[in-house]
Amino acid sequence: MKISVLTLGCKVNKYESDAIIGSLEKMGYQVFDGLEKADVYIINTCAVTGEAEKKSRQVIAKCRKLNANAKILVCGCASQNNKLQFEEKGVDFVGGVAKKNFIPSYVAMIEQGKLLPSEAAALPLVYEEGENAKQTRTRAYIKIQDGCNNFCSYCIIPYLRGRSRSRDVESILQEAKALPSFVKEIVLTGINVTDFKIDGRSGLLSLLQQLDSLGKRLRLSSLEETLVDEEFVKNLAELENFCPFFHLSLQSGSEQVLKSMNRKYTPEEFKKSVNIIRKYFKNAGITTDVIVGFPTETDQLFDESYNFIKDVGFSGLHIFQYSKRPGTVAARLNDLPSSIKKERAKKLEELDKLLRHKFISQNKEVSVLIEEKEGEFYVGYSKNYIKCYIKSNKDIVGQVVLAKIVQPYLEGAEAEIMKNK
Repeated sequence: MKISVLTLGCKVNKYESDAIIGSLEKMGYQVFDGLEKADVYIINTCAVTGEAEKKSRQVIAKCRKLNANAKILVCGCASQNNKLQFEEKGVDFVGGVAKKNFIPSYVAMIEQGKLLPSEAAALPLVYEEGENAKQTRTRAYIKIQDGCNNFCSYCIIPYLRGRSRSRDVESILQEAKALPSFVKEIVLTGINVTDFKIDGRSGLLSLLQQLDSLGKRLRLSSLEETLVDEEFVKNLAELENFCPFFHLSLQSGSEQVLKSMNRKYTPEEFKKSVNIIRKYFKNAGITTDVIVGFPTETDQLFDESYNFIKDVGFSGLHIFQYSKRPGTVAARLNDLPSSIKKERAKKLEELDKLLRHKFISQNKEVSVLIEEKEGEFYVGYSKNYIKCYIKSNKDIVGQVVLAKIVQPYLEGAEAEIMKNK
């Protein structure tokens, strides 16, 4: 039996899909990561925006085009949000966010001709342990946390993922220690990594300190400004393997818009955190998320946000046009015309190009972990997260190389090897 696993959305979803793949392979099934002709399709969906939910539904038609008789199992945030939208398409199973680790057993039930459960499992109150993700790349994601308690006014994820809950630290360490030797970098991921706790207290720094002894590069997938203070960053700087890259979620540079988003900081507080990072990490990569066209964002408030973003000088922006999500507080507000959202997004996209090029020009020599080959280039990321494109006469995938930045190229930089590290 051939099984195809398709993942939409965030790195947490990808980790959970990779765990499903690992379990299925242990059971003796032939499993594909991505869209292939198969007997069974498992679709791990996303609902962070309306467009993501639409794409989750569209995948079903693509699966049926490859095999009209295939069994289709759906799970994830979009089906947690609205299972009817998938049931109407006649799929064989619709689950939600919880009990994804049970899906391999459902595949076995299909093979045995047994009926699958008809109801999605309730959201858990504690972290759900499951199979570790199958690792195939030099950079391994490890999930340490699930859920979120922030309830930003635009975000539906806390309603779909449930309350914040942390993975047991010993379980994380065991997975990290068992990583294949070809894995050179660990990325800690979760719905709200900042809220990771050990025995009820903030535990992210302690976890990083314990992982540092493994000798692999360490990276955080994202971070909230609220955790960034002098003590936290100073301790990070003392770690031997921590990568100086911080994805700090801003969303808006307007204090008024931040309040209506129910974000817990002001632009001034956010900038203070950025300055602390740059005090201890001179050339840190600092990227951010920005939402344009939030219902309360006037032209003047957008200009405030634009100017703040320009002043901070991020190394890159992730730009999203506001998407109304029913059930959230912001959904009660009047939506702005899509033309305004597109115009503001375009302005930020142009700024993003300028900021990325400026940041790249500030870097001369970088340590790069080569992850794959794309055409004539070997491609990998520097510690501060510059995507580097490097030519080499020999295979250097999996190696860490010292490289000289030559010039901006595509979304990163062209670089030349100086010597192997």
